[in-house]
Amino acid sequence: MVNPLAGFRIEPSEVSFVGHDLARPECVLAERDGTLWAADARGGVTRIASDGSQQLVLMRPAGGAVEAATAGPPGDVAASILGGSLPNGLAFLPGGDLVVADFGDGSLRRMRRDGVATLLAAEIGGERLGSTNFVLVDSRRRIWLTVTTRLEPWTRSINERVADGYIACVEGGEIRLAADGFAGTTEIRLDAAEEWMYVVESNGRRISRLRLLDDGSLVDRQLYGPPDLGGIPDGFAFDEAGNLWITLVSADRLVALTPNGEVLTLLDAGDATKALELDRHFSAGTVTPELLGIARGTVAPLMASVTFGGPDLRTVYLGSLMGTRLPAFRSPVPGLPPAHWSW
Repeated sequence: MVNPLAGFRIEPSEVSFVGHDLARPECVLAERDGTLWAADARGGVTRIASDGSQQLVLMRPAGGAVEAATAGPPGDVAASILGGSLPNGLAFLPGGDLVVADFGDGSLRRMRRDGVATLLAAEIGGERLGSTNFVLVDSRRRIWLTVTTRLEPWTRSINERVADGYIACVEGGEIRLAADGFAGTTEIRLDAAEEWMYVVESNGRRISRLRLLDDGSLVDRQLYGPPDLGGIPDGFAFDEAGNLWITLVSADRLVALTPNGEVLTLLDAGDATKALELDRHFSAGTVTPELLGIARGTVAPLMASVTFGGPDLRTVYLGSLMGTRLPAFRSPVPGLPPAHWSW
């Protein structure tokens, strides 16, 4: 059977855009009616309706005032990754509320669609969570959370290669450690049968996976794909053919890892020469926040997440750490339906 991505490649000039004046739209959620929700560095999310209209929804306590945080200028790399409150990972809960992982203050919050937010977790085992990155809700309504590192600032983990990233699970109102020892944990995804959990190890430049048991245990950790993807991976998503679409954030490149282990380049929007320069710094352990952005292009600067949307799940949206709009293009194969589409 021929892989539907064989021979597929999107050129930067073929990409269209959705939204405007966004602030660090790292993660994107898509609803059946075409509505998009993008994380926003001003302290909440931006809702983009199917007609293109948009609304900034800021997180606030019940009865509290709404006040936008300063997101920093669009070209400031350090502000994009080291700022204060940085809503990062998003997921839906049954009923439509959102769960928000705040990379800046290290918290996990439940947010109603009007912005009223309640704290779900800020500690685990009596200690601060760390750099909370991504959140995933499975079909059993369990909330899975990734923490990139416990180091402060988190960028130390890139050069020090400390494998202190972990995955936690919130179930029944309690948080527990599910798996530990990852090199820069960013996004996680489940396969269609929810038998395996896939993990991006950004500082390891690789994808790992663990078997998910019925009781919520994660076991049998193993490498998935090559030991080095040729860049720093950040976000990923499965399509229905089993291809894993992966962003290489530092190179502004989108690749696909096929079920047989082949890596295909789908979109290359960065500066290849500067990407090689960053790779040299990565190998030498001399990466700075500013260097992380030297290879960025204009399509999705510091390309972060991958989301399949549209009524047929064939429209691909890319999140980014420095973008002000969402790149979009059509895929030859539908994405794997997210859990919230079945609720």
